[in-house]
Parts: sequence; C-alpha cells; structure tokens
Amino acid sequence: MDRLPGFRDFYPEPLPHKDVWSSEVRSYIFNTWRKISLRYGFREYDGPPLEPLELYTLKSGDEIVGQLYNFVDKGERQISLRPEMTPTLARMVAAHHGNYRKPIKWFSIPQLFRYERQQKGRLREHFQLNADIMGDDSSGADSEIIALAIDVLRAFGLTHEDFVIRLSSRSAWSDYFARRCSDQERAYEFYQIIDKLEREDPEVSRQKLSQLNLSYDEVTQFIASGEPTAELQAILDNLSARGLADFVKIDYGVIRGLAYYTGPVFEAFDRKGKFRAIAGGGRYDHLTQLISAGKVQIPSLGFGMGDVVLTELLKERGLLPEFSAPAEIYSLIEDESLRLQTLTAIQAFRDAGYSTDYALAPLKADRQFKRALELKARWTFRLEKRETPESVYLLKDLFTRKEERFGSLEQTLQFLQTQPH
Repeated sequence: MDRLPGFRDFYPEPLPHKDVWSSEVRSYIFNTWRKISLRYGFREYDGPPLEPLELYTLKSGDEIVGQLYNFVDKGERQISLRPEMTPTLARMVAAHHGNYRKPIKWFSIPQLFRYERQQKGRLREHFQLNADIMGDDSSGADSEIIALAIDVLRAFGLTHEDFVIRLSSRSAWSDYFARRCSDQERAYEFYQIIDKLEREDPEVSRQKLSQLNLSYDEVTQFIASGEPTAELQAILDNLSARGLADFVKIDYGVIRGLAYYTGPVFEAFDRKGKFRAIAGGGRYDHLTQLISAGKVQIPSLGFGMGDVVLTELLKERGLLPEFSAPAEIYSLIEDESLRLQTLTAIQAFRDAGYSTDYALAPLKADRQFKRALELKARWTFRLEKRETPESVYLLKDLFTRKEERFGSLEQTLQFLQTQPH
C-alpha cells in the first residue's frame, strides 16, 4: 500500500532510496528552528490540526475551500485540516491576550495541509516554523521578526551570498492603488496581480491591469524604483545596526498574496533563483479583529518558513551534516553468562546520559563489533571473567584503539565522566 500523493515518509538514515525523507534531517531542522527562536525570547505554542472551516473562509472567502482538506465530522461540523497557523494563533491570542504581557512573542512548528497541485518545493503537507509578535505596532517589531528569519537561516550555515530578504510594503502598494483607482473594492484583485507578476506572462498581467485602468509600465517602473518608504527605511536602519544590512533589499515585486497583510511584507529567496521562497511574512494588524468579530484588535506580524524548500536548499549547498545512529557506547556480550551483569552496566550508562546499544539476542563477537562500527560508536564496553567472583570492566576507545581496564562499574563511570561527552 502506497502513501497518499503529496505526503511524505520520514526514515532514519541511511535512507532506503531517494524518494523518502530523512527523519534526522527533520529533527535537525526542528532543533535549529527551536534553538534560534528561544534565543530571541520567543515562547513555543501549539494548536489543533483540525479547525472550523469558517476560520479560513472568514478571511479568504469560499474560494479557499478548493485548496483545503475539509469535511463534515460526526458532529455535523464543517471542519478543515489547518492549511496555515496564523488564523489559529489569532484565535488563541484574541481569546486570552489579557493573560500575557505585550508584546507576545511566540513560535510554533506545525504540520500544515493543502489540497493543491504538487510541484517542486510544494507538497500537500509540510512542516513550518511560524514566529509572530503580537501587541507591538513599532518598526522595531518588524525589524526583530526579520532579524529572526535571517538568523535562523544563518544558523544552518547560509550566508548573504546564499539568500536575500526582499522587503516590501503592503501600505505602499495600497497608497499606489488608492491614487490611481477609484474602485477600492478591487484592491485585493490588484494585489493578486502584483503577487503573480514574476510568474505570469507579461501580456497577461498587462491585460489584467488594464481592466483596472492601470498601466503595466507604470507598475513595473514603481517596482524598479525601489525607493523605501519611511517605515521601510526605519527597518533597514535597524537591521543595519545589527550588521544584517547585506541580507536585505527593497523589492516592491513582493506583496504577499494573503488578504490579511497590512504593512511591511517580506520574502526570503536564494540568490541563485533555483528555489521557491524560503520564507515569507509581514504585518497583519487586523486579523485578530476579524477573527474575534471586532472584539479584539492587536497589531501583529510574523513569518513562516517551510521545511521542504529549506531542505532542498541545504542539500544543494552541501550544508546538511552527516547523520548516524546515536550510540556512544556499544556493549559487547561475548559470554552469555555475563549478559545480566552487562545489562546492569548498560542501564547505568544510560542513566548517566550515554546513548548505549547492544545485541538483544546472542550474536557472534565479530558481528557485534561490526555493528559497533556501523553505529560509529565512540566506545565498546565488555565484561571479562576472572577466576574470582569479580569481573574486569573493559572500555575501548574506537578512535584511538586504546583499551582501559577497571575493577568496578563505578570506576568505569568515573572515567567516562572525564571524557568529552
């Protein structure tokens, strides 16, 4: 039986074939996301993978339903697997924001689902780092969230030669549209056209813009000018003070397709242009008001960074570490009469924090040693019988091939604690 199209199996290394994904790579990415987010003072949260369908149609209209895994549950409720995390966050914060000091700085690593056409860098499920700041409308919050996105990517070994943050402003585009079109009800239609400019045939975009009485040439000229607004300049100055200026450029070609964005927006792209956006986000100051039916309004901003494109980029740049089974000590049981005594030592090693493995059933000594090498264990441990009731405790460093002899388990543990762990 095969897995569903667009979904992934995650196997331990070494991978059986190229069409499956590495669970070690996934853990490495999650751990890095979590480490840098915590370093920035963000707190981790989570929410349910199932939400009321209305949570998504409320902000995006019924047209989004075609992109969702939605169904009627046994309680006759219209529900959906979550396609994004921000509406869940807005719902949670709107309900209990009074219990938290502002600004609220939270992150999550949800699995998200979209029923859409598969293509390179986009599947029907993926994991994503979501990081958001709520309750702060200053440009300092925008700068902080962008700096976090930059430092997350830097933590994987990527430099300013590998990626760039393309910074834009939904406010700037809103002002542009307001000055040139009297029908403000069509603003979102305009934003969708701008969002697709780089991916769509210029003649198609020209025709769509003409239906709004807008000039394609004027639009592209505005993008090419790249003049930062005051709010964008404040962000640039902030990031420059951190030494991050080389990672950011003004690019009005970015507008972000989601309807709820209200201010600065940004996307991270690899500079070679081989992949889809690595990350994207921006300010969405009215979403909590929409979700709470007008009861709560909290200025908010954040970004999402998916694992699919990031993994492909790190592979292409050769930045993924080598992964092996986590065995620091492999215990050899060459004499089955010593198995129970060896298990006592194995448990003591594990209790002391050392990853330890051994053959669960009787196995020839050479096959046990081969397994230790396969696991790239640092040490082998074995017991040796004496004529007296006591045993000799032998610990061999597989890197130096030097073997240490001890008269007790306590002495063995004391020695291990003096070694790099």
